[in-house]
Amino acid sequence: MKILFVFPKYPDTFWSFKHALRFIFKRATNPPLGLLTVASLVPHDWEKKLIDMNVSKLKDKHIAWADYVFISGTSIQKASVDDVIFRCRTLNVKIVAGGPLFTSSHDEYDHVDHLVLNEAEITLPRFIDDLKQGKPRHIYTSRAWADLTRTPIPTWKLLKMKKYAAMNIQYSRGCPFECDFCDIPMLYGSRTRVKDKEQVLLELENLYDHGWRGPVFFVDDNFIGNRYNLKKEVLPAIAEWLRIRKYPFTFFTQASLNLADDEELMALMVRASFDTVFVGIETPDEESLTECGKHQNKNRDLVMCVRKIQQFGLQVQGGFIVGFDSDPLTIFERQIRFIQKSGIVTAMVGLLNAVRGTRLYKRLHDEQRLLEGCTGDNTDCSINFVPVMKRATLLEGYRKILRTIYSPDYFYARVKKFLEEYNPLQRKAFRVDLTQIKAFVLSVFWLGFKEKERFHYWRLFLWSLCTRPRLTPLAVTFAIYGYHFRKVFEGKV
Repeated sequence: MKILFVFPKYPDTFWSFKHALRFIFKRATNPPLGLLTVASLVPHDWEKKLIDMNVSKLKDKHIAWADYVFISGTSIQKASVDDVIFRCRTLNVKIVAGGPLFTSSHDEYDHVDHLVLNEAEITLPRFIDDLKQGKPRHIYTSRAWADLTRTPIPTWKLLKMKKYAAMNIQYSRGCPFECDFCDIPMLYGSRTRVKDKEQVLLELENLYDHGWRGPVFFVDDNFIGNRYNLKKEVLPAIAEWLRIRKYPFTFFTQASLNLADDEELMALMVRASFDTVFVGIETPDEESLTECGKHQNKNRDLVMCVRKIQQFGLQVQGGFIVGFDSDPLTIFERQIRFIQKSGIVTAMVGLLNAVRGTRLYKRLHDEQRLLEGCTGDNTDCSINFVPVMKRATLLEGYRKILRTIYSPDYFYARVKKFLEEYNPLQRKAFRVDLTQIKAFVLSVFWLGFKEKERFHYWRLFLWSLCTRPRLTPLAVTFAIYGYHFRKVFEGKV
């Protein structure tokens, strides 16, 4: 059997980092971990090829080669997904589809030959068994949750690693919290399921053996969902493995804000070379937090929590939302003030959208407030329900946030505020690698001379060089991030 794994194209979004990746000559941030794991679940004697459309062009000859095209994706990739499906049907090649988009919206894909939904560890073997017997069904689903201790190592040999800025790994699935706008409970459950430390070390060793050196993203829905296991076994084991291997990786991940309550956990993460964590902050408004069920963020000083995490040596990337029913008219100025005061450089502010399978979607459906389907990109100024606030007021307030926080004046001030207090753990002698040199040269040419922000760029660069020289590469990186954010929102604000 010949299997072609296809990962659809992402549009140009906040998290694509498309305009930043050009500075380091990379094509995408992370590889398609789900498809690489699925590749390890199909029979080893089948021929396999991977086309990630974010780094390579999908040609008709690739599709024609295959007996089956396996495709996965999320809602933000829907346009590319539809194009791939059309091309496969035109060339009369059968399609096997799975992943978040198809699991939540399978009723929209009756024209796909085979829908292998929910978690592939459970449903894919059933499809393969039926396929071998010549009677594969149209749809495979399961209400059971997979045992992650039986999940195989991804098939990294299918990948062109040099085209990516970072690799990725998964330790857990599920989240103990149930924010009403989030589809993680529907897709992966509310109980955190984990791999054991031996699996995690084996996956790290496998990445190391394939030649990877650099950032690795733990893609977990909430990395700290099972704190006991992390603190007792996994993080100490990772720290020791890194020490023996002379620290070939740095890590970043996603976590809930209650990470700030556990100093032992933060210290262990930093010891294990975690340097960045994405946190869903959403809003500084208590009533809106209550409305969306974000109870873990309530009754706390959110700015102090962020700064505490930063003081432990972890950069905080933040997610923010406007458009809740409870949002007051002052929410836009409050979001701006919060972001500036917290020093969160990578601050993603999005409009609330109702994703299928969420409690929010069901509530708005019952209230007959749903509009057209969700694009999956909550930063494209679209909203798929009738808001309580006047729509025009909401959109103008949202655009004001974007115009302000990504403007050079506000953005560079935020970078400087963060760098003044950031004190990362240093394990190696300070050195600059070739990638950083290339990025710096390009940044000097592009940001230091061509762009309107050149005054801000040089002021930040010289300040960091004189006062925080070890953080100068990070200062340049942030300047490049800011350029990307402004390019993404050009024409939207």
